[in-house]
Amino acid sequence: MSDLFWLTDAQIARLAPFFPKSHGKPRVDDRRVLSGIIFINRNGLRWR
Repeated sequence: MSDLFWLTDAQIARLAPFFPKSHGKPRVDDRRVLSGIIFINRNGLRWR
């Protein structure tokens, strides 16, 4: 599990203007979603 990818607070702050605003039901944490996308991309895994 040493290859997990986690964005720093500074990186999230730079990307925050590009995240959609919350409307309706509670959103999933943007940091977790983006880190998951980067993890899949870096490891060459397929989407299910």
